Amino acid sequence: MSHPHVPRRLQIEKILSSKSCFLFGPRQTGKSTLIREQLAGCMVYDLLDQSLFLRLSRNPALIREALTPETSLVVIDEIQKFPELLNEVHLMIEQHGVRFLLTGSSARSLRRKGVNLLGGRARSRVLHPFTRQELGARFDLARALEYGLLPPIYFSDNPDEDLAAYAGDYLKEEVAAEAVVRNVGAFSRFLGIAALEHGRMVNFAHIANDAQVPASTARAYYDILKDTFIAREVPAVTETRKRKAISTSKYYLFDIGLARHLQGRRGLALGTPEYGECFESFIYQELAAYCSYNQLDPPGYWRSKSGLEVDFVFQGLAVEVKAKSNIGIRDMRGLAALREEGITQRHLLICMEPVQRLVEGIEVMPWEFFLDELWLGGLIGE
Repeated sequence: MSHPHVPRRLQIEKILSSKSCFLFGPRQTGKSTLIREQLAGCMVYDLLDQSLFLRLSRNPALIREALTPETSLVVIDEIQKFPELLNEVHLMIEQHGVRFLLTGSSARSLRRKGVNLLGGRARSRVLHPFTRQELGARFDLARALEYGLLPPIYFSDNPDEDLAAYAGDYLKEEVAAEAVVRNVGAFSRFLGIAALEHGRMVNFAHIANDAQVPASTARAYYDILKDTFIAREVPAVTETRKRKAISTSKYYLFDIGLARHLQGRRGLALGTPEYGECFESFIYQELAAYCSYNQLDPPGYWRSKSGLEVDFVFQGLAVEVKAKSNIGIRDMRGLAALREEGITQRHLLICMEPVQRLVEGIEVMPWEFFLDELWLGGLIGE
């Protein structure tokens, strides 16, 4: 089903004006739509087209032979299906001055096959699910928390069914095949357990035990999820002095709706711990997209050995997220502790209170205002 036109934050045309670019991202984040809307009229080779794939595998020079003096830009979709083609791409960049957009849902096979990654001749970007800013008036928090922000699922008449198809057809089959996973059953078990650990500190031994695989395999599976852009690592911030910090990373799946589907959860009630977890995940998705699109280091988090915690730390900001409309001093303990360390400049508690206020150096901020300021560049100078 087609969905309404939503202008995306990532301006790929601008990036390609000076250099070739890899555009990565999980399936259905909107890469093909972005190409149609921002690069209308350019040559597109889709490697999911089996007949085209077979012709190119027999003769990789076909693209070069089709170039004309007017050709300035070529798109190759799903480049990970045929990484050896990058040698041809390299040649066309050098000899013909052509710029390329190379899209893919995995960086793994490109690295694994040790092929020419165009050493510095191409930038790299990732396309994320929708953001609130992109959706504008079409944004609905309840729908975003329940079903996530993948474009075709957000606008779907039957998001449950479409999420099931996405999880089944893409994740369990294609990712397993892409990663050369020998035991698809074990990988599927792991995927469900990784979803339950979404947004939590990872204990590889426990996850391996639950998935019935060795700990080394569980670690390798997490690497697969990162390489296919399905999971993102949130590293621990450890440079505090007064309080010893934990160094274990957290992992978030790239979309809340997908995480909830893999967890087997349906329905979401305001005020429940589950709602709070989803709200935190949503804010994380926004921060991850913002940092990615603005070429900033992704968020980390901080947790002391005594259990004080701040959800996200990035660009001098400490951000705690509470899905509450009545914030008390107890909710600020983590931020207050991190503020004492002096490693962050601003300390924000993002919540559902209607009015912004300041409490002992901690800014209590309505979530809508926070996201507006973030995307307008008011929190971090762009």
